[in-house]
Amino acid sequence: MQRIKVGVVGVGHLGKEHARIYSQNPLAELTGICDIDESKSEKAKELGTKFFRSYEDLLPLIEAVSIAVPTSKHYEIAKVFLEHGKHVLVEKPITNRLDEADKLIELARERKLALQVGHIERYNAGFREVEKVAKEIRFIEIHRLGPFTPRVSDCGVVLDLMIHDLDILLTLVESEIETFDAIGIHVLTPFEDIANVRIKFKNGAIANLTASRLTPERQRKIRIFQPNAYISLDYGTQKASIFRKEGLSITRNEIDIQQEEPLKNELDYFLKSIKDKTGLGKPDIGARNALELALKITENIKKNLSLVTASLENDSKRKRTK
Repeated sequence: MQRIKVGVVGVGHLGKEHARIYSQNPLAELTGICDIDESKSEKAKELGTKFFRSYEDLLPLIEAVSIAVPTSKHYEIAKVFLEHGKHVLVEKPITNRLDEADKLIELARERKLALQVGHIERYNAGFREVEKVAKEIRFIEIHRLGPFTPRVSDCGVVLDLMIHDLDILLTLVESEIETFDAIGIHVLTPFEDIANVRIKFKNGAIANLTASRLTPERQRKIRIFQPNAYISLDYGTQKASIFRKEGLSITRNEIDIQQEEPLKNELDYFLKSIKDKTGLGKPDIGARNALELALKITENIKKNLSLVTASLENDSKRKRTK
């Protein structure tokens, strides 16, 4: 079987895991890794592959690439690889601008290439099992909390963390959004570090999402309420329970989940979509839609924050004039 020649651009916190998994996948030949940090060449030696400081040098040697660089560089690098006929998996979010995301999608369609975005929770075994039973959703509550990591400094918590849950939400609730209202504050960065949004869908479903990168302990949980059932999933432990009403009592059952490594599933899906040609010319529209909603939420946060600031300033002026 001929293996797909794959490269990885950006071998930091997440990129090094892409490289590790590709090196173990029988569908892939890890041809090279690329990073501006020369010290990452040790990772190439460890994996038995070549190291490059410039992604242009990697271009002619591969058929597909994982891009795991800061969000602000996604468009620039993904565009070059697509223009040179390479299949692309880019980490989430697809870009930080909707027009750039649309250009990448159009390129992938025109060139009949795979363009996948690293929304890893789609490939979480727990979510895949919960998705089978979450059919009459009335209310969803999602918390994604964790400590601050300085490596993510070019976007706020909505694009950094909440976008995972927006992607899942749009998958689960097949309805247009009617209204939403968001709030957020910045503490350690110029962007929002804590955010909450309440979303109402046209079919009546309500979602409440909270994301924070200032919380000491990590939490990634989703709770789904249906007319006769309550479903709880912990993404991290891949454990889920379903509570059902039976007469005047409530029963609890654990959902049977075969625990797996989500990133391994994600990369395996990417490779198979190239090999089987099922992903060619069919770019990740779901990732584009999640980005669109995330950007609207960040704008709403800025608007609400400016209103609060103006109100506080007016109160302060009134107090000084008394």
